[in-house]
Amino acid sequence: MAFRAARYFPILEWGRDYRRDTLINDLIAAVIVTIMLIPQSLAYAMLAGLPPQVGLYASILPLVAYAIFGTSRTLAVGPVAILSLMTAAAASKIAPQGSEAYIQAALILAFLSGAILLVLGLLRAGFLANFLSHPVVSGFITASGIIIAASQLKHILGINAGGGNLLEIVTSLIANVGETNAPTFIIGAASLIFLFGSRKFLKPALIKLGLPEKAAAIITRTGPVFAVVASILAVAFFQLDEDGVRILGEVPRNLPEIGLPAFDREIWMQLLGSAALISLIGFVESVSVAQTLAAKRRQRVDPDQELVGLGVSSLAAGISSGYPVTGGLARSAVNFDAGAETPAAGAFTAVGIGLATLFLTPYLFFLPQAVLAATIIVAVLSLVDFKALRQVWSYSKSDFSAMAATILVTLFAGVELGVTTGVGLSLFLHLYNTSRPHFALVGQVPGTHHFRNVNRHRVVISDTVLTIRIDESLYFANARFLEDTAYCVVSNRPDLKHLVLMCSAVNRIDASGLESLEAINLRLRDAGIKLHLSEVKGPVMDRLQRSHFLDELSGNVYLNTYDAMEDLDLDCVQAAFSKDAKTTSPEAIPCPSLTLAGLERV
Repeated sequence: MAFRAARYFPILEWGRDYRRDTLINDLIAAVIVTIMLIPQSLAYAMLAGLPPQVGLYASILPLVAYAIFGTSRTLAVGPVAILSLMTAAAASKIAPQGSEAYIQAALILAFLSGAILLVLGLLRAGFLANFLSHPVVSGFITASGIIIAASQLKHILGINAGGGNLLEIVTSLIANVGETNAPTFIIGAASLIFLFGSRKFLKPALIKLGLPEKAAAIITRTGPVFAVVASILAVAFFQLDEDGVRILGEVPRNLPEIGLPAFDREIWMQLLGSAALISLIGFVESVSVAQTLAAKRRQRVDPDQELVGLGVSSLAAGISSGYPVTGGLARSAVNFDAGAETPAAGAFTAVGIGLATLFLTPYLFFLPQAVLAATIIVAVLSLVDFKALRQVWSYSKSDFSAMAATILVTLFAGVELGVTTGVGLSLFLHLYNTSRPHFALVGQVPGTHHFRNVNRHRVVISDTVLTIRIDESLYFANARFLEDTAYCVVSNRPDLKHLVLMCSAVNRIDASGLESLEAINLRLRDAGIKLHLSEVKGPVMDRLQRSHFLDELSGNVYLNTYDAMEDLDLDCVQAAFSKDAKTTSPEAIPCPSLTLAGLERV
């Protein structure tokens, strides 16, 4: 009973072994992450078009919820750049930024995305994340990083600019660049230089000074805190806000109100699709981070329970004046490096953020928006990966096309359409490629029991037995292709008596594939050719045994292709083991001249 409860409440598992040393390590990590998370939460709220305190609210109750339901020991949940951008794109369809209706839309998105994740978790549906291929996710993150960075340049320049895609943003920036505020630009540029420089040079410098690598990494990642403190002092001392430097201003000193978002059926339905995309993107990003960190400590992350943990966290954000949250790479890495041992570190961080909301916000009054923008730009540009484009291009043109389409559509048509296009194109390309599977005519490698592609190896072949290896599961999309392949390869072989389908790469045969096998069997039998199967996997054989196909099969089912050849053409097998075995070079057996698409790939 306790084991079943721990499955849904992981806190019961790690909580049993909680010790004083663990508490100390979690508290230290929480202090470090809290210091980092304060400016980050404010910045991401600004990116989402929300009041700054909403970022802080989204970093309190969701962290407590994840500590109870999450399975990663070191994942740090909260606002992230990608979800902030997606929230802004979705909520902008409902109301203008800054309005009460806009804030309500963000709350609804958090609640809906949390509900979707929770339902998927209870249904153990973590596999759905597999529909987002890595090239699509990488392309989406790269394009989103570029859009986010471009959208923050207006704060660096101190001008008014906007736009829903890269073209609109760049056009607006160019049109208003003449209104650049000099003090704002100096602060923003100095912050960018400092943050980029600290990322690249601060850690090596600290290590050279004798600081341990772990401590140097933590100090480097909390670099934005130094920029925040320095800029607040500069603006307050020189009264730069009077010279047009936009500052954070007054942040309410109160904890979030607890309550359900206002229900309006029409608005909720409008936001449902966006919430589903936010859920999927957030889950994929979070699980990737969690599994990477867990592997370093030989720990395990349960993707299905992560759906529950992230779902409850987003629900908690929705009822506590926050917006959609997920596990963030930067803060999770800091949490890991700082020595966090359990999710309790996240709960302690939530306490720290709560205390900061109550007592520290007055000191953030003079914080320049340009510094928050610089923090966002530095964070998101680290996610931009153009190297991946070249790598995917050299490996798979179809994956590259999905990745490139995702980038281009996201940049110039919006984030939601971009990820939808990537997922849709990936699924289409998968169906297209598997509908034209690779197949090979195979022969026996001399002196062995192995059978290989006649167009890649010198092999011994039979005049009366033809063996075809199908390198794909047989299902509705390629069932007709299998029939056409079989008929074409036997059509110009008058001496053929047996056709062997080598099924070593066939993991599944659906009803359409079965019908095609039945049709091939009947048509070959009418032509005086027997159909045989070899190397059929256990689960596939189980399904075939539940049908009438094996009773009607004109030939036999063999454990391996060698047994089939030994039974059907013993002379050919013996010839393969003779010293003067007559082999056929790949060039001597050209692929059949077939007009069907894909059959030239024998």
